[in-house]
Amino acid sequence: MEILIISGLSGAGKSRAASFLEDAGFYIVDNMPAAMILKFAEFCAVSNGRYDRVALVYDVRTADSFAELFDVLDKLKSSDGVCRMLFLEASPETVIKRYKETRRKHPLRESVDSLEEAVHRERELMQPVKERADFVIDTSRLSTAQLRSELLRLFDSKGEKGGMLVHVTSFGFKYGLPMEADLVFDVRFMPNPYYIETLREKTGLDQDVYDYVFSFQQTKDYIEKLEDLLAFSLPLYAEEGKTSLVIAVGCTGGHHRSVAVTHALTEQIRQKGYQVTENHRDMSRSV
Repeated sequence: MEILIISGLSGAGKSRAASFLEDAGFYIVDNMPAAMILKFAEFCAVSNGRYDRVALVYDVRTADSFAELFDVLDKLKSSDGVCRMLFLEASPETVIKRYKETRRKHPLRESVDSLEEAVHRERELMQPVKERADFVIDTSRLSTAQLRSELLRLFDSKGEKGGMLVHVTSFGFKYGLPMEADLVFDVRFMPNPYYIETLREKTGLDQDVYDYVFSFQQTKDYIEKLEDLLAFSLPLYAEEGKTSLVIAVGCTGGHHRSVAVTHALTEQIRQKGYQVTENHRDMSRSV
């Protein structure tokens, strides 16, 4: 079992970090008091794998005593599972700017005379927690995509690739473009198996149709160039923070050429280490 405690300054991005970690497979619990963490860990340990990766958000709002948190950390780190703590911070100027933009109230605002004082007071209070953290990320100059990328690098074994799901779908142009497509590739220039009587009623998933489509040098060259394009662009999409990318491959009816190429592309993308699904939108329609 893996437990990650997310702590840090108000306005430094804890909630956003939690949402990214949730996408990476963590079960998220917000505002959990230190006194409840051990009991929750015991519950997770007997959950038959349902809660194997848990991220608990802990901040100044639940901090009655840091000594209690540190005691919990020591006990969890001496157990069989993995326990780590992430601390998020940002410069006082950045935190103040973020609070002014969102018009949210700082949790310490009512106990001090100004927002600036609240920000500095929280920084002092949370310093002991920061010193116990396994990872410290300063989000002052990080974009949302950069924060996501750093979290996936640290806490997802698949890295940025694991945070993006690639969907490859074939379709027929005569039935319209898939509305959700991010990238569209037109393979209608390839020789059409429809005009081969023995292949007409089959699909690009049938070996003889697949072999026919890929028997032409132009198909092989096209796939090679597509592979180069995707090898270049997929890491950039992942780095930018895209969680879902839809690649659509179209031919006239969506039965033969687009299906064969989609099947080949899916395997190429899988071999590059990405999570990928394969779908054939119009393959079941009558020829």
